[in-house]
Amino acid sequence: MNNFVFYNPTRLIFGKGSISKISGEIPRDKKVLLTFGGGSVKSNDVYNQVRYALKDHSCTEFWGIEPNPTIQTIRKAVELLKREKSDFILAVGGGSVLDATKLISAAGMYIGDPWDLVLHPALYKESVPYGTVITLPATGSEMNKGAVISNRDTHEKFSFYSTYPKFSVLDPVTTSSLPPYQIACGLADTFIHVIEQYLTKTGESPLMDRWAEGILSTIVEIAPKIREGERSYEYMATFMLSATMALNGFISMGVSQDWATHLIGHELTALKGITHGHTLAIILPGTMWVLRHEKMEKILQYGKRIWNIEDRDNEKAAGMIIQKTADFFTSLGLKIRLSENGVDRETIRVIKERFRKRDYHLGENRSVDAEITEQILNYVY
Repeated sequence: MNNFVFYNPTRLIFGKGSISKISGEIPRDKKVLLTFGGGSVKSNDVYNQVRYALKDHSCTEFWGIEPNPTIQTIRKAVELLKREKSDFILAVGGGSVLDATKLISAAGMYIGDPWDLVLHPALYKESVPYGTVITLPATGSEMNKGAVISNRDTHEKFSFYSTYPKFSVLDPVTTSSLPPYQIACGLADTFIHVIEQYLTKTGESPLMDRWAEGILSTIVEIAPKIREGERSYEYMATFMLSATMALNGFISMGVSQDWATHLIGHELTALKGITHGHTLAIILPGTMWVLRHEKMEKILQYGKRIWNIEDRDNEKAAGMIIQKTADFFTSLGLKIRLSENGVDRETIRVIKERFRKRDYHLGENRSVDAEITEQILNYVY
């Protein structure tokens, strides 16, 4: 096991009716900026619950944070934050609203353009404190300090790291009306967040392996039931907590991490607008196949423990395991070939060139460069 330092200060407030508790988490003298996406929080009653809980607080609302939040929208939110002199932010919605809020909170304490903080992380110094009410299980953004921000002008998408939420409220009841596509992307996102921290090297930590495998097995178990419409409180509660546990740092302690699939997926979102979780389901089978030899031992362990697949021929077993993983994503209702999702060969060329210019070397072994990325994309075309 590698050396590590672990820290996660986010207070998690979980369960039915938990939105009512936010009033006790935000000091009464704080001026609160509420950040929202579209109107779904009004149709599922989350908005009313939040406003009632904060009826004694001074609040300003910012609406319109889009899926794959853009710097163009974030700039407007930062202007409002500064104009109103808000000193606390509450993000209400899915991972995109939370991601945008992380940059809004940092830019609120910065005198320059918010995009500077994305391109030059050393400029980030401090943030306006914020909390979250999560309504879509997927990104795990409610219990980590990471965000992903897009730029419409340059068709780029980059990660940004600020600070942790002071608290996050998770009420599984809020997920009951989510559209099937969002559910599918959320399940895929959760699954692959775990894979990125797990499908690397063997023998680093049996404890982290088993913890990761527990989340993977849980998603495999509940996904068909949720997809078939069995959105009971218990199933959605399990899904919601799985998404949080997948990316709050707990399963990455002392082990290698990959994240190549994510970086490639970000380009598909930036260039073609494909939903983040969907891009990961497209890319992962290609990453596994092209890197199967350097990941072979862990692929075989994963296949045996999650899918009950074994064979004396390692190459054959790996092929079956990768196909089983791909079949899982298609069972969610996702199309997992680039050609099925409006991506042409020119897009592959553009991504390869971008990775070459950025001199990317991704993955746990830093072996995924522009050429390997091209192989991965061609495999899933």
